[in-house]
Amino acid sequence: MISYLQGKIILKRDRFIILEVNNIGYKVFLSKATLLKLPEIGESLKVFCFQNVREDALDLYGFLTPEELEFFEILNDIHGVGPKAALEISVLGPLEKIKDRILKQDEKIFEGIPGIGQKRASTIILELTGKIKMLGQKTGSSSDEAELALVQLGFTKQRAKEALTQIPKDIKDTEERIKQALKTLGK
Repeated sequence: MISYLQGKIILKRDRFIILEVNNIGYKVFLSKATLLKLPEIGESLKVFCFQNVREDALDLYGFLTPEELEFFEILNDIHGVGPKAALEISVLGPLEKIKDRILKQDEKIFEGIPGIGQKRASTIILELTGKIKMLGQKTGSSSDEAELALVQLGFTKQRAKEALTQIPKDIKDTEERIKQALKTLGK
């Protein structure tokens, strides 16, 4: 899997660049916003990559930051969102601003992205809301996966913590902890 490239830009087009790395030219698809930020032809560039392998294609999608790449991967996993739409969405602005707008259910964030109408926008927002909350909480090393899962199911953080404290300490398996907590929360 190609995850990162560093090389010299030898060609720019409206949807992709050719990046020369050790005398090999890689075609890397970029968003329109990213293309505007690139240095000139002949200059060096570092990109984080997503390699999309299909039966009829082997494409590379490039990003300037690992956060954009991670967000792209989340978007690309949503049913009905292909890599090209995910590429454009992932760089709509600063990641925190995109997250805020999605958490506020702002469907207008996707205006102007080909193939995303109001119905698809609401589907994307619905699926992303939970994933973005999880993404933000992943960074805290003390996060409890069972607690995060219960919060995703709609319980408050406080109720989730209380239910998990009632589970015997010898139960370590996350799935089992969730099941036991759900039994407690269902009473």
